[in-house]
Amino acid sequence: MSKEPTSSPYRSTRWSARQLATMAIFVALGTILSFIEFPLLPGTDFLKFDASAVAALIGGFSYGPAAGSLIGILIAWIHGLFSGNLWGALMNSVVVLAFVLPAAFVYKRQRSTVAAVVGLIISCVCMVIVAILMNLLVTPLYMGVPTEAVISMIVPILLPFNILKALINAVLAFVLERSLRKLLNP
Repeated sequence: MSKEPTSSPYRSTRWSARQLATMAIFVALGTILSFIEFPLLPGTDFLKFDASAVAALIGGFSYGPAAGSLIGILIAWIHGLFSGNLWGALMNSVVVLAFVLPAAFVYKRQRSTVAAVVGLIISCVCMVIVAILMNLLVTPLYMGVPTEAVISMIVPILLPFNILKALINAVLAFVLERSLRKLLNP
């Protein structure tokens, strides 16, 4: 078989061995972070924060939206399989996509600090909206609570929790990506 020339338009959609290895490290780190959970709001122990989305977002900034999405989905499902919470894995997969994709797409188009910040703002908004929608759809199914109970939690609990979660993840990803940029993209 002949090798595909490096000037092929398809070359840009492939990841190098170094990128794949780095992505695997992000999955491993994100999976470890997914098990380090703590509540952000008093009295809401059932909602826990973890920084696993940071690994996915750094991967998305470094290697593109597809890489960040793959990293985030793998982290969510590995955590779900180990914790036995497949509903949580489904919810987390959708929420991490809402968080990673907007920022990674914006940053891919214009690799600048302003683009990263704009992308992160869009991602935070998308993440909050999608997290609340997923709670409305999935929580009644797996917790057996009426949808009205979830609706009553939106303003006092779900909205503040998800805003805090999105902002913390965005700030951590921004700071860490800036620190790791030269290492990840030599």
